[in-house]
Order: sequence, then structure tokens, then C-alpha cells
Amino acid sequence: MAANFSLFFAFYLLTPLLPLYLSEVFNAGKDTIGIVLSGYTLTALLARPLSGFLVDSFPRKRVLMICFALFFVFFAGYIAASTLLLFTLVRTLHGAPFGALTVANSTVAIDVLPSSRRNEGIGYYGLSNNLAMATAPSVAIYIYRMTNDFQLLFWLAFIIAGLGMLVDSGVRIKSDHKESKSSPSSSKKENSSVSFFSLDRFFLIRAWLLALNMALFGFCYGVLSNYLAIYGKEVMNITSGTGTYFLLLAGGLVFSRLQGASALRKGRLTHNAAEGVIISAAAYLLFVVCPNQWGFYGSAILLGLGNGHIWPAFQNMMIKLAHHNERGTANSTILVSWDVGIGIGVLAGGVIVEHLGYTAAFWAVAFVQCVGTLLFLIRSRSFYQKQYVLLQD
Repeated sequence: MAANFSLFFAFYLLTPLLPLYLSEVFNAGKDTIGIVLSGYTLTALLARPLSGFLVDSFPRKRVLMICFALFFVFFAGYIAASTLLLFTLVRTLHGAPFGALTVANSTVAIDVLPSSRRNEGIGYYGLSNNLAMATAPSVAIYIYRMTNDFQLLFWLAFIIAGLGMLVDSGVRIKSDHKESKSSPSSSKKENSSVSFFSLDRFFLIRAWLLALNMALFGFCYGVLSNYLAIYGKEVMNITSGTGTYFLLLAGGLVFSRLQGASALRKGRLTHNAAEGVIISAAAYLLFVVCPNQWGFYGSAILLGLGNGHIWPAFQNMMIKLAHHNERGTANSTILVSWDVGIGIGVLAGGVIVEHLGYTAAFWAVAFVQCVGTLLFLIRSRSFYQKQYVLLQD
């Protein structure tokens, strides 16, 4: 948790101010800023399926430390980059170790958790992401307003990432060779090793419907996170509420993770997930039905509560549909499906906004979330239970 908090704190420390940095230091236009920053997301997305394969095929601690070392070193590149081209190269390449590190760190976290506490532990582990998301942007903005010094923020991110790597270096993983050898999938894995590009090495096919569900939820969040500020300003006349919105969302995430720990401890994964998808649907509906401050900020709290239930439940379901030597693939599958959904949401949201306006875009979000909710309640829940029984047999 400490290492995960460090890596996400370092990430979110720079995220809100990079557009300003590119504009002030390199005189980059809006279109150029979009291109520069999108490269990070693209390489992170491409790295995750491969990192799942690496984590499942090689010693996980070694893969984790290599990924963390690369993630750490690239922060020095921001400090050294003196031209826009060099900064673009550093930022784009930095996405790959970030994408791989998020998969490796969460997989090792699952390994060190006792099986009796794994469901609950994954929920607590995710708190570190939420706390970093809630605090890092505010800290970054405060430091910049006090010092007006971007280099100080780069150095701070560099140091915090280094501390995270130092923490992870002390993690000890028990030898799992016996479990891997006795795994019912071992013969399958040996046969599939002939073909490096076998799909099941990069995507947990057994959980395809859960991945589709996560992509639908990612679509909704992609539209919301990218067009929230403009929608709030143009439709709701809320000019400076975006920071408060995400702070309330993060608060809802933290509360729901803590509140849902008991259900996770009892193994009530589908119950937790069902609560989450219903609450999230209510959040998006409230957002569009009540275009005022009550609907705006109320939806933030509800969305945090909903996603705080969805993520640990879906991640645990993915892990339970994976053999021990497929945990990395399971983690990369849920992250990739979420990222793909966000990417499609950003693109589709832009098209809808261009032709029909922001209100139509958020009605589309509410519709897609409701579709995802019905899909889970009617099909995905029973699909998971059936696949889990088959895997045990």
C-alpha cells in the first residue's frame, strides 16, 4: 500500500500542472498539449498486457523492481528535458513502466496477502490509489502557487517515486513453485509456451464478460473526467467546482472501500459489485437529471461510493477466475478493459459534444452505465459464478 501510494502520488503530483508547464515553458498550443499528454496513456495501455505476461512468466519480485526502477528514473528525464521534443519523448516512454508497474505491484500485493484475507486486502490496497488521487493534486497546486517552480515538483515526484521503490525492495514473496507445478493449468501453459502470441497469455479469456462490463464503466468515467469542467461551467454555471467534485469523489471511494470490507471478507463479491453498479447508475442519472449544484456534487459522492464497491469486487472476481500463474494476466485484463473504455469514452464524448452538445453526451453516459448495470445483474453475475465453478472442477 505504501509503495502504491508513492507511485500514484508521484503520478498525480504532476498530472494537473503538466498542461500549464507545456504552455508556459514551451509555448505549446492546446492541440500540441493534447498530443504530448496522450502518449503516456497510449504506452501505458500497450504495456499492460505484456506486463501481465512477464509477471506470470518470470520472478514477480524481480519484474516489480525493474518496473519500479524504470518508473523512478524517468522522472529525472522531466528535469533534464530542455526541448518540447525531448519532453514529449520522455513523457511518452514513461507511460510504459507506469502501466507495467501498476500490474506488477498489484499482483505482488495479491501474492503477499493470506488467501483468507485476500478479498478484503485488495479492497484496502485500493485505498492507496484513492488517497493519492485525493491529496496529490491539491499538494501540487499549493506548492506551485507558493513557489512558481515546476522543477521543484519534478524533484519531489522523483524523490517520492524513489521512496516507493525502496519500500517495495523490502517485500518478501514466498516461493510458489510447488503451487505453480500443481496448478491444473500448468500443462496448458507449457503447451501454450510454444506460441508466444497466444491470446491467453495477455488476456484472461475466462473473464471476457467481466472485462466488457468494466470497459462500459470506463467509458462513462472517461467522458466524465474529460468534459466535467466545461459542462459544469457552460451548463451549470459552476466555474471552480472541478477540484471539489473530485475531492468528494475520492472521499466516497475511501468510505465505500472501508464500508465494503466486511462484505469482501465474507466473500460476497457479486453482492458488493451489484451495490456498486446500482449506486453508480444513480450517480450518473442524478448528474443529468438535476443540472444544479445539488446534482453536481451529490453525483460525485455517489460515484465515489459506487466505484469504491465496483473496483475491489471486480478485481477479486478476475483473480478468482485465474490460476496462480495467471494473476498478472488477470490484473492487466481489468486495467486494460478500464483504459480501453476510458479511451473510447473520450473519443465518443468528443464526437457527441461536437454534434449534439454536452447534455447529450452525459445522457449517453447515463444510458451506457445503465446498460452496464443491467448487463452485470442479468448476465455477468451468473457468468462469473458459472466460470468459477468450472475452474474449481
